[in-house]
Amino acid sequence: QVQLVESGGGLVQPGGSRRLSCAASGIIFSINTMGWYRQAPGKERELVGTATSVGSTNYADSVKGRFTISRDNAKNTVYLQMNSLKPEDTAVYYCNAHRVLTASGYLYDSWGQGTQVTVSS
Repeated sequence: QVQLVESGGGLVQPGGSRRLSCAASGIIFSINTMGWYRQAPGKERELVGTATSVGSTNYADSVKGRFTISRDNAKNTVYLQMNSLKPEDTAVYYCNAHRVLTASGYLYDSWGQGTQVTVSS
């Protein structure tokens, strides 16, 4: 089993910054891709960005240039640095780990419980 625990959500003013963290725990040998998704009220969950174990990143167009994903592979942790936040960034942010090699074999998608980010003055 793999558990993902997010932290760092909260209320932030427009134009402000916030850093989210997500730590994966369990008997983990490797994680191919870690990423962030978000879901706003009344909308479907959408990709924010992903980072592979070798450092390749991918971002949604809506966050390019404002958000940065980074990983600490030794800690099985992924971060999301969010700058120049806008009210439309308000959502529950979910951490995802894709293709996790554990003692029991591969787990293809694990999710955190989500953390709320609200951008408002």
